[in-house]
Amino acid sequence: MTLKAVLLILDGLGDFQYRKLGVKTPLEAARAKNLNLMAKTGETGFMFSIAPGVIPGSDTAHLSIFGYSPKKYYFGRGLYEALGAGVELKEQDIAFRANLATIENNVLVDRRAGRKSDFLKSLFEELNGISVEDVTIIAKHSSEHRGVVVLRGPGLSDKISDVDPHKVGVPISYCHPLDDSEEAKKTARIINHLMHSANEILERSKNNALRKDHGLLPANALLLRGAAKYHTAEPIYEKTKAKFSCVAGGALYKGVAKFVGMDVVDVPGATGDKFTNLRAKLEAAIKAKENSDVVFLHIKATDSFGHDGDYVGKKQFIEKVDREIISGLMKNFDVIVVTGDHSTPCKRKEHSGDAVPLLIWGENCRADKGTFSETNPSPTLFIRGEDLINIILNKIELLKKYGE
Repeated sequence: MTLKAVLLILDGLGDFQYRKLGVKTPLEAARAKNLNLMAKTGETGFMFSIAPGVIPGSDTAHLSIFGYSPKKYYFGRGLYEALGAGVELKEQDIAFRANLATIENNVLVDRRAGRKSDFLKSLFEELNGISVEDVTIIAKHSSEHRGVVVLRGPGLSDKISDVDPHKVGVPISYCHPLDDSEEAKKTARIINHLMHSANEILERSKNNALRKDHGLLPANALLLRGAAKYHTAEPIYEKTKAKFSCVAGGALYKGVAKFVGMDVVDVPGATGDKFTNLRAKLEAAIKAKENSDVVFLHIKATDSFGHDGDYVGKKQFIEKVDREIISGLMKNFDVIVVTGDHSTPCKRKEHSGDAVPLLIWGENCRADKGTFSETNPSPTLFIRGEDLINIILNKIELLKKYGE
């Protein structure tokens, strides 16, 4: 019998303890009977997705977890976002991760425009197709405040600085070339012009007037980061001889999966936010296993609650995942791996370099009597992200012996 595995990533899972949760983390405080049952009969521990103390980005963390060293395969976030959003990149293109944000008097007041997606798709469409010099702008919405911007034209470079300052209360950053090439100077000039033009278009947009009418923050600024050219990688099937599928809502995660050659499943209702259709994602994962050895299932909202500092919401969403996802996985997969790509403590509202809890349950697993938590008293697994795929393949009996 061919064994099937699912790798469930609860984005930003790791956290700190909070007094209002009984001096527990959101994961520890959650009423999660299915996760707790698996912990009692499975293997538990901790994972540093990149290395101890390193603060991972979501892109670099997932590359590492899939077995692709970020030192070799990380080319800038824009590449993976664009692939995940369905943009067919050309060799000369420069791709960016984009936020629609809110500014007042040229000062950034919300990097995510309140994280409300109303009318944002239409706002991205208003930016799509505009031209700066001899370069065409491709703009596409992905989820919530997120999207992709691609510069298409001759003589461009990805050696430029971000314009997203990654904090509020300051102006949007000015784009600078990072080398002395004419291509970098041209690209920085175009980005700075685009920032000004985008602000003018967004300010006078009827879609922003509608947002204000609905009591929402205007999305009147464009933030860009992670400039990247198109690159390819050795497909994961050629590396492992195992078939992988991806079920995700966020463009970044679909993009990293596509970059490494996974079969990316389009799931209606998978929005990449707290309103995502968990039932639809579960059903898609179960169906995907028919043609896969390992299904990568990504859930984003745990990270969003961390960024928003909402530890109660994070706890409640973990409980929702336990009710709506975990029991179904237990009935349909031989091996289940649950972990995070990084920690996003609500206290910090940002990623941290702390280890994430790790749980492996099912066939060929030992019962270590640990807990699936940040304070596990008897962990047996202490791994880096690049170890995880080999561990999964070993559990489903697809890993060949190393040597004789």
